[in-house]
Amino acid sequence: MAKPKTFYVCNECGAESPQWFGKCPACGTYNSLEEQITIQSSVDVPSRGGVSSWQSTQTNGKSHAKPAKARASLTFDQITDRQIARWESGYGELDRVLGGGVVPGSMVLIGGDPGIGKSTLLLQVSNQLAQKYRILYVTGEESGQQVKLRASRLGVSKSVNLVNDQEVTVVVDTTLPIDPDSIGADLYVLPETDLEEILREIDSLKPNVAVIDSIQTVFFPALTSAPGSVAQVRECTAALMKVAKHEDVTMLIVGHVTKEGAIAGPKVLEHLVDTVLYFEGDRFASHRLLRTVKNRFGATHEIGIFEMVAEGLREVANPSELFLGNRDDPAPGTAIVVACEGTRPIVVELQALVSPTSYPSPRRAGTGVDYNRLVQILAVLEKRVGIPMSKLDSYVASAGGLNVEEPAVDLGIAIAIVASFRDRIVDPGTVLIGEVGLGGQVRSVSQMELRLKEAAKLGFKRAIVPKGTKFPDLNIEILPVSKVIDAIIAAIPHQELTTDDLEPDEDE
Repeated sequence: MAKPKTFYVCNECGAESPQWFGKCPACGTYNSLEEQITIQSSVDVPSRGGVSSWQSTQTNGKSHAKPAKARASLTFDQITDRQIARWESGYGELDRVLGGGVVPGSMVLIGGDPGIGKSTLLLQVSNQLAQKYRILYVTGEESGQQVKLRASRLGVSKSVNLVNDQEVTVVVDTTLPIDPDSIGADLYVLPETDLEEILREIDSLKPNVAVIDSIQTVFFPALTSAPGSVAQVRECTAALMKVAKHEDVTMLIVGHVTKEGAIAGPKVLEHLVDTVLYFEGDRFASHRLLRTVKNRFGATHEIGIFEMVAEGLREVANPSELFLGNRDDPAPGTAIVVACEGTRPIVVELQALVSPTSYPSPRRAGTGVDYNRLVQILAVLEKRVGIPMSKLDSYVASAGGLNVEEPAVDLGIAIAIVASFRDRIVDPGTVLIGEVGLGGQVRSVSQMELRLKEAAKLGFKRAIVPKGTKFPDLNIEILPVSKVIDAIIAAIPHQELTTDDLEPDEDE
């Protein structure tokens, strides 16, 4: 008779333990072990070949003298070369993040906060791919009517096919121009959470692309655990991966995230898939960032930028204009920097506010900038430049809330803080690029030519950069500096900073 066996699995790292612990022995996470039950047969199954038969051929731990011969392994010369032909998703930002397009037979995992736009993005991508390929959209969180309502708002619903036999009639007025001959030409929707039914539909329909929304709602009936548990997520993902590789079906999977921002479920989920994307964004902002953290077919440092509008997600062709403030009406305490996300340069406006503190310990806060680097720059300004930052509250933020945490924006942060301290306006036609060292020096950064080309394209006239770097011949004036104090004097024109200027005013 079958005997039940109880063990505990960590929902963070997937490690198994024979008993429950308050802290996972493998990854150290608290309250992450969940109970799992498996059925073991009481009848011993005899070994058929395998390790036992291999060991029987050994004599005193030594094999017979036979010539070495590979059974199933191949050399690189025996493996045939096959050129990977990527598919265009219809969205250049998504293709950029994926490394040039969708790879047939790959499995892509997309995670993000609730309501960030994961389902909207995949429905729009499915509609674009349906013009050339057969698409199966599996929805486990919504009914067919709900999907069609959202598709109508996005202008996708003219030819969406429901796989089940229900008659759905939805009349929604949309302002998008709809071509009934092209939109949703080969897009099928399957409201289902049973993994076996999903696999049967994939085998029957034979789609080129299958979208699973979401993997936490899919369950395997043979397992006793609830949908979304460690065992269910692991087994369902492994089964879908096997179908993707054997049948050459591209899988786009939606994954929930935890309160810490990581994809829910065991870490093995991210190890199984080929690409892991994170859809990020502030709920109060319109822009969305698609960032890759793992990609077996491309780079892992690219980002795609979208804007959420009434008709869905729209690509942002020039992200610098989105994160650049009003240059015609500059304000004190602002500076322009050029940050690089992968191979994409983005011009960002940094804003700083410095005011006297009323507490024994001044407050430091940063939005979109690395807090540790902010504290380091404040210490450099006090020690090397002479600004009494230990008596001042300091607030620094990037326009639009974009995270710019690379060292190349250090110089812009320092100049913005000094400009706010003296209530001065930085020349709006100047960009600042450079890393600030602990000795007050300005250090060189990578991809300088790419940054300067982006600044020149947007009409900036001057660039304050580290000294000792070779610069391309562009339509922009280059001002090389070696110290932070030199950059302060060059960035704030028509005035000279003296020792008296660096002291706080009497009313402060």
